[in-house]
Amino acid sequence: MNTVRQFALMLVLVGLMAGGCKTMNRSQKGAVIGAAGGGVIGGVIGRSLGNTAMGAIIGAAAGGAAGAVIGKKMDKQAEEMEEVLGDAEVKRVGEGIVVEFKDKVLFGFNRSDLGTSAQQNLDKLVNVLNKYPDTNIEILGHTDSVGSDSYNKTLSERRANAAATYLKSKGVASTRVTTKGMGETDPKSSNETEAGRAENRRVEFVITANQKMINDAKKEAGQ
Repeated sequence: MNTVRQFALMLVLVGLMAGGCKTMNRSQKGAVIGAAGGGVIGGVIGRSLGNTAMGAIIGAAAGGAAGAVIGKKMDKQAEEMEEVLGDAEVKRVGEGIVVEFKDKVLFGFNRSDLGTSAQQNLDKLVNVLNKYPDTNIEILGHTDSVGSDSYNKTLSERRANAAATYLKSKGVASTRVTTKGMGETDPKSSNETEAGRAENRRVEFVITANQKMINDAKKEAGQ
């Protein structure tokens, strides 16, 4: 894909995400968003939208008819998560799912160890993840802007790693799990207010199709 095509697709997809996709169902969004394909353009679009999780999902998209098949599978998985994860926000995006836990649900203030309540919340997530083994899970740790950049980066990494370690201890295959500490670089709200800072202290689980699911979806779609 040349630079001109990448740029054109980026403009189209950003436009869709900003407005056009409002009239489409979630499986259709998966097919359209994935049409660009590839991690490079996904990362570009994600950064342009100020959302690392979005970039990861777009970058992993299969696109086309296969993307629509994957979208339907993700719909089912997301519905199950919504039923059991009372303390988390479940969002269907394109061909993936973003599960967001607020900071206070998993970690105490300025801490990265998982308490009993946090483990119980993650157990609910694990139960669904283990029912759908053909997915990858990227765990993104985030902080507010209080404190130094380097400290927040380290804290977010420790939290993402703590969540990943727990998932693996409960049977989630290590090959499925990756982590990234974003520190304060990817806020969802303004850091100028306490309410905004609370929104930014979060851990996201980005769930996308692995290669097996993509291959199976292509066969099902006749590609």
